[in-house]
Amino acid sequence: MIIGIPKEIKESENRVAMTPPGVKSLCQSGHQVIVEKSAGEGSGFADEDYVRFGANLAENATDVWKEANMVLKVKEPLPSEYGFFRPDLILFTYLHLAANPQLAEALVDSGITAIAYETVQQQDGSLPLLIPMSEIAGRMSVQTGAHFLEKAYGGRGELLGGVPGVPPARVVIVGGGTVGTGAARIAVGMGADVTILDANVARLRYLEDVFGARLKTVMSSEYNLTEAIDGCDLLIGSVLIPGARAPKLVSKEMVQGMHQGAVVVDVAIDQGGSIETIDRVTTHKDPVYTCYGVLHYAVANMPGAVPRTSTLALTNVTTPFATLLANEGIGCTRKNSVLAKGVNVLRGHVTHQAVATALGKPAATLGEVL
Repeated sequence: MIIGIPKEIKESENRVAMTPPGVKSLCQSGHQVIVEKSAGEGSGFADEDYVRFGANLAENATDVWKEANMVLKVKEPLPSEYGFFRPDLILFTYLHLAANPQLAEALVDSGITAIAYETVQQQDGSLPLLIPMSEIAGRMSVQTGAHFLEKAYGGRGELLGGVPGVPPARVVIVGGGTVGTGAARIAVGMGADVTILDANVARLRYLEDVFGARLKTVMSSEYNLTEAIDGCDLLIGSVLIPGARAPKLVSKEMVQGMHQGAVVVDVAIDQGGSIETIDRVTTHKDPVYTCYGVLHYAVANMPGAVPRTSTLALTNVTTPFATLLANEGIGCTRKNSVLAKGVNVLRGHVTHQAVATALGKPAATLGEVL
């Protein structure tokens, strides 16, 4: 199979779909890999590195998309890339279609096979290709929040951990999954006063076992959310339903109860956001806006700010699945139920139930379409 890796074109997106050693692994399995020139530079991987590990270089994205049987990316295709879609092509990347009906329509109309990293799902419900980026985004959310709490960046001028004689800032994390756990780890480590809310009491027990008295665990409900968020300094939204739009759990009234100059970081923005006052996607170049006196950070590709770490972590988990697809084609999903859950669009049909529901489309089963 010919595997193509184009340069990412989303604003400030410096990740690349695969490292040179990852490319070597595919080549050793008998496949040809085409990498667009300078695709890896943002992550610190030179063209020469890819060539040394067996890749061929392409002058532009058009050549990559045209020659490839399967395209590996990091972020969802942008409208300028829709023209590259075709029925005999496999696209393997983050898609987040529930929040992007325009892309979904383009994929369906083209007949392409589109497999989303974020819905590849193990039997225990875990998301192996999303977890590394969620870990990074969770840890970054606190780092980012602490940055924007500084007065020079519009915040109320608070140090997250306080100092002797001065209390620490209050951090509230909505969702105790991978993102929330990563956020809690950094916030607790920085000495903040941390509360985490989740609807799963078993998850709260786990978090309490891990963090002990350094973390307050609260069962998620409208009342408890209101109480926790009132007067908090940093609010982190970290709720995910695989394939579906994020539920709007935090109302504008709750945000109004925060301090002036407080900060909201919504890691769920890729799936539409879980905070009502998040009404737009921001970028790394223009990351925040103010609503009710509260700074809102809604960058959809947070891990893109640390591209080397992100690319290494992503390659670790995607390479085995990409190799399987290259070796056996889409037919491998008949016996691999984990990868099968990643198939969002196939031959003009939406084949993931949560995605179809979010888009208001009928869902076809994978078996019906294959």
